Amino acid sequence: MDLHAALVALLEPGRVLTRPLDLIAYASDASFYRLIPQAVVLPKSLREIQALFVFARANRVPLTFRTAGTSLSGQAVTSGILAEVARHWKGIQVEAEGRRVRVQPGVIGSHVNAVLRPYGRRLGPDPASIDACMMGGILANNASGMCCGVVENSYHTLAAITFVLPNGVVVNTAEAGAGERLRQQAPALHRGILELKQRATAEAGLRNRIRAKYGMKNTTGYSLNALLDFDDPADILGHLMIGSEGTLGFIAEAVLHTLPAYPLRYTGLLFFATVQHAGSAIVPLRDSGARALEIMDRAALRSVEHLAGAPTILKSLPESAAGLLVEYQCTTLEELQQAREAAQRACRALALLHPPEFTEEAAAQALLWKLRKGLFPSIGAMRRQGTTVIIEDVAFKVERLAEAITDLQALFRDYHYDEAIIFGHAKDGNLHFVITPSFNTDAEIERYERFMASLVKLVVEKYDGALKAEHGTGRNIAPFVEAEWGRTAFAIMKELKRLVDPDGFLNPGVIINDDPQAHVRNLKTLPVVEAEVDKCIECGFCEPQCPSRRLTLTPRQRIVVRREMARLRAAPGQAAWLDSLLADYPYAGLDTCAVDGLCATACPVAINTGELVKRLRGESHSRKASRRALRLARSLAGVEKTARFASRSAHLAARLLGADSLRKMTVVAEHVFNTRLPKWNRAMPSPPRRLPKTAQVGAHAVYFPACLSRIMGRSQAAGFSLPELLPLLAERAGLPVWIPPDATGHCCGMPFGSKGYTEAFHETLHRIIAKCWDWSEAGRLPIVIDASSCAYTLRACEHDLEGEDLLHWRQLTILDSVEFVHDRLLARLQPRRLPEAVVLHPNCAARKLGLTDKLQNLAAACAESVTIPEHLDCCAFAGDRGLLLPELTQSATALEAAEVKARSYDGYYSSNLTCEMGMTLATNQHYQSILSLVERATRAEG
Repeated sequence: MDLHAALVALLEPGRVLTRPLDLIAYASDASFYRLIPQAVVLPKSLREIQALFVFARANRVPLTFRTAGTSLSGQAVTSGILAEVARHWKGIQVEAEGRRVRVQPGVIGSHVNAVLRPYGRRLGPDPASIDACMMGGILANNASGMCCGVVENSYHTLAAITFVLPNGVVVNTAEAGAGERLRQQAPALHRGILELKQRATAEAGLRNRIRAKYGMKNTTGYSLNALLDFDDPADILGHLMIGSEGTLGFIAEAVLHTLPAYPLRYTGLLFFATVQHAGSAIVPLRDSGARALEIMDRAALRSVEHLAGAPTILKSLPESAAGLLVEYQCTTLEELQQAREAAQRACRALALLHPPEFTEEAAAQALLWKLRKGLFPSIGAMRRQGTTVIIEDVAFKVERLAEAITDLQALFRDYHYDEAIIFGHAKDGNLHFVITPSFNTDAEIERYERFMASLVKLVVEKYDGALKAEHGTGRNIAPFVEAEWGRTAFAIMKELKRLVDPDGFLNPGVIINDDPQAHVRNLKTLPVVEAEVDKCIECGFCEPQCPSRRLTLTPRQRIVVRREMARLRAAPGQAAWLDSLLADYPYAGLDTCAVDGLCATACPVAINTGELVKRLRGESHSRKASRRALRLARSLAGVEKTARFASRSAHLAARLLGADSLRKMTVVAEHVFNTRLPKWNRAMPSPPRRLPKTAQVGAHAVYFPACLSRIMGRSQAAGFSLPELLPLLAERAGLPVWIPPDATGHCCGMPFGSKGYTEAFHETLHRIIAKCWDWSEAGRLPIVIDASSCAYTLRACEHDLEGEDLLHWRQLTILDSVEFVHDRLLARLQPRRLPEAVVLHPNCAARKLGLTDKLQNLAAACAESVTIPEHLDCCAFAGDRGLLLPELTQSATALEAAEVKARSYDGYYSSNLTCEMGMTLATNQHYQSILSLVERATRAEG
């Protein structure tokens, strides 16, 4: 059977992926399992889901659903058909004034909370991956988190659910008579669910067992509590879908009850001499009202004691010590005062190593949570090359938590997992531990297998705990479900799977698996590839930040494919697949990477995949091309003059021939010369007038207009060119700036650096640092730059400098124009608030510089209404990427542009010329520099 052709007949060519590159990209999730799918499909309707069910069942091909791929137990990988439902299932709707929210599986969890924020509401589940994981996974895994506990998870906050069963029946539990329709459409299933309910409720021992298991965190096996909690088979099935990990059906939509948000917090980090002392503090602190209680053993605390801002006490704690991060969350000041008093009372009775210190300062609280959330990545960053990272997830009765921690520590010593750390949600008895084994040898795999057998014995037999508290059963714990639940309950689970999915095509091997060694099959090896990315744990946290994620590859996938190339090079007989990857990777992996570095801001181990891409681009250049780039770097004045002339000529041609005709001509030329060329577009600004004359004497700052501002800085809709705006505003504020007469011909070097021309980048950087040193009078005056990307390049270039350049750079003050106007001019300008609604695009460089708030404050001082889109993305214009690869910008801006176009604004603003071009193209609205708004708001009236 031609699988690709058969699936194209169900969907369409663009939504069926079968190239080796695509299959490898989706072969990994955040777990330590790896399975290569036969095809990846992107369905976008219930009808297509039903068609896939018919196809998979008829052809006996496994079918697995995937959203963000942040699952940790192997439930989002398959050797069959992988249906990615992140891309086309983005629906979200607030209902009942925020008390409910309707979501589709492809919505990121934190986006739901952002939409609910104006209503003072939030989701119940609060997984640590909420900025990356999607609602499909949150629901299908019954994810919880640090504060969620048992009562606020997806199961208990579910109001209604729409799902598709393997037989194609669609059930919407919100509809009246849903159960009766199910009886008519699937009578055997309807009857079978009632029989399972009877079996679960008939015997008091089993009933009590189910109640006890769900009195604590537990995601091992199916949600059998649904058989006790509900009577209608539609409702029972709807709640069985929660935590079913895609093995019973497809969750198309869910309506969730929301919960009050807590804007006020009271947070402290408490230290204890022993784990036992920390364990004895959990119940009194919980009973005092603490919503978060995060325990950390000594090894965990040691792993973060080197982080900036970490309390100095961490380094002096005894080897037996433990910590508790405690947080009270409140809605009113009165509740906050009550929390203070409750915390003080509780702490007086605790055996603390040091007096308790609590804070209400947001920055201090963020630091404490950064330490807690840094535990997992710290181990990931420090592990040996070639090892993987496993984070396990168990639960015990709170009263025995300290004893369980001690036993786990002994278990690590027995199996020589000396790097292991323990932390977790102490309030719920939920512990995580991290180990870093290698699966590159049979001996290592056998050690892990023996360790798991001992872990199961410890958790199940000694403590009657849960082997999976919140990460889902997956493949990891599937062989041990019966050991935890017992024969009777497990038989009900197996019958449930057989009843709902008799052909067993939905995510086989997950939750129900008769292979006792399933947990050590299909293990993921992590070959050593490149220093820049060897720390990658393939968690997927980077993916929501990546502008190419809907076009080609994400940072995680770029690394996954590089690792596969390494595997194939070491394996005989794999030349065809390797050749295919090598052929497709340059465009998908290198050309379409915007190298904006936003991936590093979300990466737990701070990997900037763009750095790898730049190096690989550099390695692809011939020596001749590198020398040519170096010559250009040494003659930028001539390059700038030529570029201004070319821009004027192109604008003239566009007026004479039409913009569309000129664009088509560039496309034709690209094909004729077989090389990628810039495509003309209607958003191209024309060259500005000459740089305005300014005086050096009395200047309060040096203004260095970026090269693109000098070449294309004239906006078609504004009265001023970009280089004219900042001197004008500075003059109005009484703090004039000086533009050096020799600014022309200098550049931050980013155009060379992003393309991997390292020598040319360093040459350009050397020249501009030397000039900035002279212009600033040896660092006395700040250097202000009107392009956020250029400001960021010069602020972040320390590792590219040496010798005198490095010494000079360290004494320079380099400011983006946004922070200069905000910090130094705004109070003097006293702008009036224009009766306008404006929308902002804080570009990626501005975000990395931490300027989003200042950009928003500037706009709020000048306009009555300011919006930052919820779907804010990098526009991926990336210097010339948007000209060379317009499809990249079109894909990257799709969600943000749709949101912006959904309503009307009076102004559209950013702080980077190329980003303004990209957003102008995406929205058909004219984006300008934020300085344009400030200029209008500070003009003399009349």
